[in-house]
Amino acid sequence: MKPISACLMVIFLAACAFSQVQSDSSKPASRAVIEGIVTKEPGSEPVKKALIELIAENQTEGGDYTAMTGPDGAFRIEGIVAGRYHLFAERTGLLDVSKRHGRSEGRVLTLSAGQELKDVQLRLQAAAVIRGRVTDEDGDPLPNAEVAVLRETFSSGHRRWEQAGGERTNDLGEYRVAGLDAGNYYVSCSPPPDFKSLIENSGAARPADPNPVSDKTSATSYQTTYYPGTPDRTQAAAIQLRAGDDYPVNFSLTPSPSLTIRGSVVNLPPRSTAVIMLQSRDFNVVLNGADIRKDGSFVIHDVSPGNYTVMATVDGASVPMMARQALQVAGNVDGLRLAPQPGSDVRGRLHLEAKSVAGFDPAQIFLSLRSADAADDVQPLTLSDQFTNVARVALDGSFEWKDVPAGNYYVQLVGDNNLNADWYVKSTLAGGREVNDSSISVNGGAVMLNLVVSASGAVVDGVVSDAKGQRFANAIVVAVPDAPLRSREDRYCNTVADQGGHFTLHGLAPGNYTLFAWESVEGEAYYDPEFVKLYEGQGSTLRLSEGDHKSVPLQLIPDSDEH
Repeated sequence: MKPISACLMVIFLAACAFSQVQSDSSKPASRAVIEGIVTKEPGSEPVKKALIELIAENQTEGGDYTAMTGPDGAFRIEGIVAGRYHLFAERTGLLDVSKRHGRSEGRVLTLSAGQELKDVQLRLQAAAVIRGRVTDEDGDPLPNAEVAVLRETFSSGHRRWEQAGGERTNDLGEYRVAGLDAGNYYVSCSPPPDFKSLIENSGAARPADPNPVSDKTSATSYQTTYYPGTPDRTQAAAIQLRAGDDYPVNFSLTPSPSLTIRGSVVNLPPRSTAVIMLQSRDFNVVLNGADIRKDGSFVIHDVSPGNYTVMATVDGASVPMMARQALQVAGNVDGLRLAPQPGSDVRGRLHLEAKSVAGFDPAQIFLSLRSADAADDVQPLTLSDQFTNVARVALDGSFEWKDVPAGNYYVQLVGDNNLNADWYVKSTLAGGREVNDSSISVNGGAVMLNLVVSASGAVVDGVVSDAKGQRFANAIVVAVPDAPLRSREDRYCNTVADQGGHFTLHGLAPGNYTLFAWESVEGEAYYDPEFVKLYEGQGSTLRLSEGDHKSVPLQLIPDSDEH
């Protein structure tokens, strides 16, 4: 019996070992692997010690992974959960770039269980530098001046300037802005803070002044100056940087007439006052401010030419009040009148369509109240500390925005990672009136909304191919609605094709669309109807109904010098 028992024991142990081998060998099959190489361009020199980052689009389903390249520039990442990822490479002094154009937003990869993706090539190039010196009218160094490196881009379909880098000058008046990718830039220099001027111009500094807003017409000060030496942003000259450039830009600031905005705030409640802010519509940042006098008058000093929104927020009133006025400043502005109004409360209830997912938690949904006024570049979030344009839906489906400024709005659905990508706002009632394709008017008083959301948004997938019929990776794919709805960002849907040219668009509302696949797009230019007109006839049109799932092959729109 003993030999038999021993034999059985051997078989049992062998079976366990075999089972363990099977288990161990099955583990890698459920996880993906990627490997590749990082090179420096031009020349394809291997880059060692580059940090590789693999970031999951859906953080609840995937993870984040890192690796470091070896002396030969090679990297390998194992144990990757299946899903869609963005792949980045970082190295000090170098930038991750696409095959033909500027800085990359990451290589998009779709990985399946057990997949081994090999020969991934990531290309880095040397970053550019802008450096220089800032002096005053006598040629002496100007410390603490702020130098900004700017570039034009599209944000929400509007052309804006965004800051790509910045630095304050040291005691020698020197600055250096590094880490810039190739492209066109503008450079501005703002003078150091003039605390004496700030004190003299404050509302509390001269309470006994009988004529507080009559300033000297000959007043001068240092102004924000754009390369090659103009205070007018429209006259700024672009600098074209190539990879690895070390470009010198010097500034000599001289006092010049100071532009001012003079105005008054009217209809203020008793025992209240207002704070005045000047917001740039070109940069979407607050630049200047002023306090009002007892008679409601105010002056904003040291204004550079440009497009602005002047805002007045009332303090001390029983309810929050505000006013705003768009301005294009080319010279001094006089006689501006601001009449603050109380904000409105916009509240309502969200209803899940009966055939949607049972047991779904409405608290997973966030709602964004977006401006529908085409000329209003400023998002409501910037208008008042009392108002935020994002609301979370409560368990009972209720939601509320408080102190909403007057204007026209629409509601956009925003979800966390647990929200099904196919949800969309199916119906919007404002005061009992359907406003699905129009806007919600807010002009004092409470506004009641009823929203119906559905999990049956349309889905469109397909493959992007170039002129040779080859699948094209990382194309920008956008579903653009018909012309009447092109001012509504919530009606657009965009994604990026993966390494095989595959794309999927989720949660599209029923309607007519044109699908475009661009090799690259400047910012969010596709939200601009005039930009889309340039490509009429180059997209694929289709009509979608609720719950549709359609496959559409797309022809790549390559980059060209014309667009």
